[in-house]
Amino acid sequence: MPEASASSQRFLAPAQVAELLSLEVVDVIALVKEGQLRGMQVGSPARWRIDESSLGEYIAAQSELSRRMALWQQSEVASFPEVWGSVSRFGN
Repeated sequence: MPEASASSQRFLAPAQVAELLSLEVVDVIALVKEGQLRGMQVGSPARWRIDESSLGEYIAAQSELSRRMALWQQSEVASFPEVWGSVSRFGN
């Protein structure tokens, strides 16, 4: 997949990302440091900026994780006959 050119990249301030994700700014910066969001420090004094495309990727990954967790929880609750159908060997 080709990299986006520098002119088409958009960067967001941590406060903007925090508002979009309903998080605190320190949590957004922690996500950058953990590698879950792509960001960099620019300027003097240095200020964090987060690559907007990584925000979309992060949201998609979190959505997929939530979907998988919901499926797992459903499988934990469901009884085997409900999942696999009822099969009776003894004609009950």
